Amino acid sequence: MAARVLKGERLEKELARLEAMTEYEKEYGSSAFICGIDEAGRGPLAGPVAAGAVILPKDCRILYLNDSKKLSEKRREELFEEIKEKAVAWSVGIATPARIDEINILQATYEAMREAVGQLTVKPDVLLNDAVTIPDLDILQVPIIKGDAKSLSIAAASILAKVTRDHMMAGYEEMFPGYGFAKHKGYGTAAHIAAIRELGPCPIHRRTFIRNFVGQTYE
Repeated sequence: MAARVLKGERLEKELARLEAMTEYEKEYGSSAFICGIDEAGRGPLAGPVAAGAVILPKDCRILYLNDSKKLSEKRREELFEEIKEKAVAWSVGIATPARIDEINILQATYEAMREAVGQLTVKPDVLLNDAVTIPDLDILQVPIIKGDAKSLSIAAASILAKVTRDHMMAGYEEMFPGYGFAKHKGYGTAAHIAAIRELGPCPIHRRTFIRNFVGQTYE
């Protein structure tokens, strides 16, 4: 377990870092349930956008918890399991590529976030969001710029969203071979764009994104 790896000064330093990420949780600490919200997958050319929602217990400290982009894949996978185990409630909402094309990526992201909140087994009193205010929710919202690096709750949500989406993209690799989804997760790498040009799009490509990034329109 992570708690056995760090000792002495290193453990104290990590605990101090985590404590600094509880500023917003403490500010709204009188609320019964504080929920972190974050998304993964707004930028890729393929695959869904995922939104994580997580309510951590008060005074919960999970070693190494941080913005998912700052963590290795192995660390994210470990934290993914620990977050699910320790959370009061958690959920991940999904908006499909077709839905993204239909209503645009921003609205699809909001939709995934609302779905994630709606699926929680406990209703939150406050939402700590990574930089956005989600329309059509009757819950107090606190948008925090770069929130996944400033709030434990948002960091936990970012990991739930990222790992869930990565698992989905690995599954799509089996369904639609040749594009490299397991490696690039749908992002617009040179290899991915070359595969689209060679093979054409598959059902999980975002048609609007292909047009914008590749310069071709596929029907």
